[in-house]
Parts: sequence; C-alpha cells; structure tokens
Amino acid sequence: MTAQEVAVLDYGSQYSQLIVRRVRELGFVSHLYPPAELANLKSPGAIILSGGPRSTSDVDAPDVDYAKLMSFGVPVLGVCYGMQLLNIKHGGTVKPGVTREYGPAKLVVTDHTDLFNGISHESQVWMSHSDTCANLASTAQIIATNEDAVPVALKWSDRCWGIQFHPEVTHSHEGTAILKNFLVRSGAVLAKFDIQEFKAQMLERIKAEVGNREVICGVSGGVDSTVLAVLLAKAGVKVRCIFIDTGMMRLNEGAEVKELFAEVGVPIEQIDASAIFLGALKGVTDPEQKRRIIGTLFVEEFWKVADNVELLAQGTLYPDVIESATSGSIASKIKTHHNRVDKIMELKAQGKVLEPLAELFKDEVRALGASLGIPHQALWRHPFPGPGLAVRIPGEITPERVATTQHADSIFIAELRRSGWYERTWQAYAALLPVKTVGVKGDERSYEQAISLRAVISEDAMTADWVELPYSVLRNASNKILNSVKGVNRVLYDISTKPPASIEWE
Repeated sequence: MTAQEVAVLDYGSQYSQLIVRRVRELGFVSHLYPPAELANLKSPGAIILSGGPRSTSDVDAPDVDYAKLMSFGVPVLGVCYGMQLLNIKHGGTVKPGVTREYGPAKLVVTDHTDLFNGISHESQVWMSHSDTCANLASTAQIIATNEDAVPVALKWSDRCWGIQFHPEVTHSHEGTAILKNFLVRSGAVLAKFDIQEFKAQMLERIKAEVGNREVICGVSGGVDSTVLAVLLAKAGVKVRCIFIDTGMMRLNEGAEVKELFAEVGVPIEQIDASAIFLGALKGVTDPEQKRRIIGTLFVEEFWKVADNVELLAQGTLYPDVIESATSGSIASKIKTHHNRVDKIMELKAQGKVLEPLAELFKDEVRALGASLGIPHQALWRHPFPGPGLAVRIPGEITPERVATTQHADSIFIAELRRSGWYERTWQAYAALLPVKTVGVKGDERSYEQAISLRAVISEDAMTADWVELPYSVLRNASNKILNSVKGVNRVLYDISTKPPASIEWE
C-alpha cells in the first residue's frame, strides 16, 4: 500500500495547525483542510478532526460527511469538537456542560491499549470546551475520564477514537505520545516528513508558480524573510529583495540587515520610508487601525519602488494565517496580521502573492534555513513582528516614543546576550506603556514613563510561557534602562502566558 499523508480537518480551533505540527514532529507528512475538502481527499493515511469554537447544537454548526469519512477505511481521531461530532454521528448526543472547562485538567486512563498504550494512569491535559458528550452510542467504549469521572476519551471501533482534550498543545504533558499511538499503533500507512525532501518540493513549486514573472520580496533581517529570500534565490527565479525602513525597527536595524544579507550573498535595496509611516500613524491609537495602516503602506511602498511587479513574496507562517482568520472562516479572529490586510487579500485573489513558508512553523523555518546554508546567528534571531515596534507601543506612535522603546529594547537584548539567555528565550523585547508613574530622581519628584520587559518561551507562537529570568539579569537590565533611557522611571516584567495574553502587546 502506498504511504499517505495525515489529513487534519480544520473546524476552527486556534490549535488546528499545532496538530499538523505535532504530526510532522513525529515524522509524518500532514496538511490542514477545510471539512468541505474531505470529498476531494485522495486516499489519506489517517484523518484527524480538530477542535473548534462552535457548538454542535448551533443551527449552522460545521459538519462532516460521515459516510465519506468512513469510506476511506483509515484511522480517525476526533479532538474536542471533533470528538463531539463523531459521538453524534455514532448515535450519541452532546449537551452543554455544567461549567466550561478551560485550562489544565486531569486525565484518568481506564484502558491502556492502543490510544493510551504506555500513557500514565493520571496525567495533565489541556481542555477548551463548554459542551460535553452525553448519551453514548452502544458501540462506544470509555477509555479515559477526567477526575470527576466524566468521559473524555471514547473508542467506537478499532479505527475510530475521540478525545475531549487537546493533545497538540504542550500543556497536555503526554499529548504527543497519544498522537503517536494513534498514528503508529492504528495500522496507518503514512508518508514520512523530511525537511530536505520538503525543501526540494518547495523549490520546484516556486519555479512552477513564478515562471518568468519577477518577484518582490520584503526583507527585514528576521528569520522568516531571510529564509524566504535565500529560498527564492536558490530557486533561481527573478527576485528583488527590498528592505523598507518603517521607522519602527529595532535600534541600528538598517545597518544590521545590510550586513546580514551581504553575508548570505543576496543583494537588497534599502528604502527609508520612516517619515511616511510615522506621519500616517500620527494620532492613531487603535491597534487594529495601526496594523491596517502599516500593512497597506508597506505594499504601497513596494509598488512605488518597483512598478508593475507581478508577484509579492511574503514570509507568512502558519500562526499568522490562523490568527488572522477572515470573516468567512470557522475560526474566531484574534488580530489582523500585517500580511492579511485588505490590499494583500486583494492581491492574493489576483494570484499576485507568493507565500512559500505558509505551511511551516518557526522551528521548521529554521531547519529549512539551515538546509539552505544560512548562518546560525541569522537563524536564531528572535522573531520580530511585521508592524515592528508599533505593536510594542500601545497608544500613539511618535518618533520620541519609538526612540525610547528602541533604547530600552537594545539594553534588554544586550543583557540577555551578555548573560547567555538570548538563545534560551524564544522572543524578548521592551514595550513602552501608555502610562506615566510617579518616581524620584535626584531627590526630586519625577512623573515619567514605564517600560515593560517581556521574555517568552514557545515552540510555534500559538502558546507561550514567560521565562523565569534570573533576578540578576532583570536587575542589570532595569538599572541600565532607568539610568540611561531618558523619560523612564519604572521597569516592569511581564509574567503573562499565552493564552490568555498574546505575545505582543497589540
């Protein structure tokens, strides 16, 4: 039998792409599909139904073609909403729970065969649901419960299971092992995922999609745009790499970007558009409006530099796509990313946007970059948001507020590098808060601004935890900021997790 992919049906969960990510971590090819695409799948090796924000009792609740699903004769796993949907299809019912379960919960395994083989009798899992499976079909076997003896894992046949929790998030401590059991012990015949083979396929797809057209590639010096630029160059297509200085970059960003691309051997054009961006943002405080302005201007500046260019390349990743879910999507919108504003969506509709990295997560992009020969230091730069410091300065963006943020941020990052904590964190930065606080400087009362430092660990930006930096690192960074950044008299450390907070402030 020919090895096949793992097809994940997306019912709108913010974690849907993480299922794909975990499957790839386990070494198998996986892609995400809308439920309606089930009819067009060609012999998948296994199918996973994701969670979602809707209730199965909603009038227009997303459904599944159960007959088609079963016709493939392959292992099926329902996660959260997916489990509830399968329970209904097997003759059971779903009802609102007494309380909404959100966050960590205890998994109590009652059957250690197949799906829970080798799994602890009790372990932590992550819940995110308000409905629960009520009446169960006669064929349903309860294989795990929560600590209140409520069923959270069902088995309907030797090839069909459902779990109420999310195994794809790191908060489910043995989640990846459970997914591995589903894929390996179920008898699925699966294609292997290999970054070198994936790179070769990407290069061929780029050549075929681009043809003789010219590509404009926006670069920032970040991991995503650097890998994208080198990938396009390796594909041998006609590409112009342009660095637009929005005025909201990190301190000395322009010089560093120029040096980086000289090192990887890809020529770039540098455009100083800081006055244009800062002027357009004057007086604007709404975060969504700021993102839209920046995204629209970004595209316009590209077209000023190169008229009639037929393709715009973007380093869009999976997390960008899911968090910018459009109004027609099942997913709930979290925030608008700079690469999903109206102008770019129009270009996408015209076939003028190229996003080769849109199926990848950050660590996969780094692995791809390493296979392309990009230096380690370039690949391990912390992620930097497309809108730049605009999402780290709540409130109005002014040159003065940008300069203050740049200065504080450079001190914090330098301290992380000096102490050896830079590569031990996934992302770190300083944000300028839209408040003033009372302090004392030189025996006099001061009424100045507050800086919030943030350092997080994450695998993919979908979830994140704050880093427990040593007090000495925080103390040194705070002292240097307070003594050298004009107009700042207070430094805070952000200990919020994602969820419920986001990594950036806006």
